[in-house]
Amino acid sequence: MNFKSKLLRVTHLLFLVLVGIQFIPDNPAISSPNTAYLIGFAVILEAITLVALPFLKKKESLNLFLDIVGFLYGFLIVWTLLTAKFNVLPTALFPPFGKIFAQAIADWQKILINIKSSVGIILQGFLLAAVTGIPLGLFLGWNARLGSAATYLSKFFSSIPPIVYIPYGIALLPSFRSVSVFVIFLASFWAIFAGTMSGVLNVDKKVIDSAKVLNVSKPTMLFGIILPAALPQIFLGCNQGLSVSFILLTSAEMIGARDGIGYYVKYYSDFGDYTRTIVGLLVIGIVVIITTALFGKLQNYLLRWKK
Repeated sequence: MNFKSKLLRVTHLLFLVLVGIQFIPDNPAISSPNTAYLIGFAVILEAITLVALPFLKKKESLNLFLDIVGFLYGFLIVWTLLTAKFNVLPTALFPPFGKIFAQAIADWQKILINIKSSVGIILQGFLLAAVTGIPLGLFLGWNARLGSAATYLSKFFSSIPPIVYIPYGIALLPSFRSVSVFVIFLASFWAIFAGTMSGVLNVDKKVIDSAKVLNVSKPTMLFGIILPAALPQIFLGCNQGLSVSFILLTSAEMIGARDGIGYYVKYYSDFGDYTRTIVGLLVIGIVVIITTALFGKLQNYLLRWKK
C-alpha cells in the first residue's frame, strides 16, 4: 500500500468531519465549549498519524493504528454533536470535550503530581509482591507436599477482595499511603504466587529429569532451569496482578488519601465537578495503557527465547 492510499483511508475523512462539525453553531445553552482546544487536539493527533504512516510497514500494524485513531475521531464526533452542538446529553455530567481538554491543560501540574503518587504506590506494592511471591511460589511449587497445601490456601485467600482489608490497614499501618501499598501488594501477590506455582508444576518433566542426571545443584535447578521454564506462567500472573492493582488503586486512594489519581477523581466528583472527574478517568486509562505496554515490552524481551 503506497502513501497516497494510506492517506485516503476513512480515518482521515473522519478527521475532516470532526473539524468540519466544529463550524456548526454551538447550542446557546452551552457556555464556553472551548472548541479551539478540541480542534487543536484533533490536529495534533492527525499530525502524529501522518508522521507515523511511513513507518508502519506491516498491514496489521497499520490497520490497528488507523482503526484506533478512527475510533477516537468517531467518538469525538458523536460526543460533540450530543453535547456542544445539540445539547442532547446533560452538560453538567457530559461536558464538551473541548472543555475537558482545556481543564486538563489547566491542571497539568496537579495531574503530574497525582500520577507520580499513583505510579509510586503501584511500583512499591507490585515489586514487593513480585520479590516475595516469585521465590515463595518457586519453593512451594517445587515441594510437592507443601505445594499441594499452598494451592488450596492461595485459592482461599485470593478469593477475598483485598479492599476489605483496608479497615485493618488503617488501624495497623502508619499512613494512608502505606495502606494503599498494602492493598496493591495483596492484589498482586496472590496472582503472582499462583502463576509462579502453576508455572513450576507445568515444567516439562523431561527437562527436570535431564537436569537431575547432570547432578545440578538445587539453586541451579530452581533459578537456572525451573524459573526460566516457568516465566510464561509467571508473567501471566504478573499481568493479572497488575490489572487488578490499577482497579484497586483507585478504590484505595478514594479512602483517606490526599493525592493520587483516584483521590483526584473522588475529590472533584464529590463537588460535582464532572469535567475534572472525566479528566481523571482519562488520565487513569492513559496511565494503565502506557504501564501495561511497557510491561509487555519487558515480557517480550525476557521471553524472546520462545520465538
